[in-house]
Amino acid sequence: MSASPFERTARPRRSRTRSRTVNSRPALALSTLKPHQYDLRPACASLICPDCETWVPITGLQTKKPKVVPHDAGRAGKDAAVRCRLGSNRLVIVNVTARKWQERVTDGNSETVHRRRTTVRRKPKVAVAPAVSQIAAQKQAPAGDERGNDRPLWLLRKEQWAATESAVRDADTRRAQLPAGAAPLGAPPVPLTTLHPERCAN
Repeated sequence: MSASPFERTARPRRSRTRSRTVNSRPALALSTLKPHQYDLRPACASLICPDCETWVPITGLQTKKPKVVPHDAGRAGKDAAVRCRLGSNRLVIVNVTARKWQERVTDGNSETVHRRRTTVRRKPKVAVAPAVSQIAAQKQAPAGDERGNDRPLWLLRKEQWAATESAVRDADTRRAQLPAGAAPLGAPPVPLTTLHPERCAN
C-alpha cells in the first residue's frame, strides 16, 4: 500500500549524525553478531539493529565511542515514521577487526557456494511378507472365492461344512440302510482265504 501524502514516512538514515545523545542500554559488541549482520567497510559501516532488524549506519567508527545513528523502525520513504527507541544512539563496541570480519565473510561465502545439493534417494517400499497362517489360508481358500473375502479360515471352514453337511448326512443314512453282508456297488470283493504266494524257481 502506498503511503498517504499526509502520513510521515521513515527518513533516510544518515551515516553521520551530530547528536550527542547516548542510549542508556549496554553497548552492543560486534562479536555477538554474525558476520553477515554487520559491515565494517569504512564507506558503509553499518549493522542490523537487533531491536527493529533494519540496517542502520554506525557513526564514529574511528572514534572511541562509535554508536548506532537514530533511526526509524522501517524502510526509508515507505514505512511509517516510528522511531526505534531501544536501538537508536546505542554505543557499539568494535571488538572485531575489519580484516578478521572480511575473512569470516569470505569463508562463509566459499562454504555456501561449494555446498552441493544432496539428492534424497528414497528406498522402495517392500511389501510385508504374509504370516504362515495367512499363506495357509490363501492356499486352502475355495476356488470360487480366492481371497475368501478377507474372512478368517475357521469361518470359511464352518461355511463349507454347512454347505455340505446335508449331503454327508444323507450318504451316512443310505450307507446304514444296506443289508448285512452286502457291499457297496462297484467295490472289489474282499478275499476270504489267506494268500501265500510261491517263489519262482530259478
